[in-house]
Amino acid sequence: MTTDFPKVGAPAGRALANAGYTHLEQLTDVTEAELLRLHGMGPKAIGILRETLTQHGLTFRNDGQPTS
Repeated sequence: MTTDFPKVGAPAGRALANAGYTHLEQLTDVTEAELLRLHGMGPKAIGILRETLTQHGLTFRNDGQPTS
């Protein structure tokens, strides 16, 4: 299943696009801290993304968990 991103601010949307993220499921491979490092990404957008991930039974990658 591929899910589009929820409505976040334009700077956060551009930050995700510029980093190559196009689907919500891709965010399960990154931590919140990694996303916050993107120019334009802020706490409000992270909260919206976290809530949407939760609604779909998904989560951000936990800090310390190795990437695949």
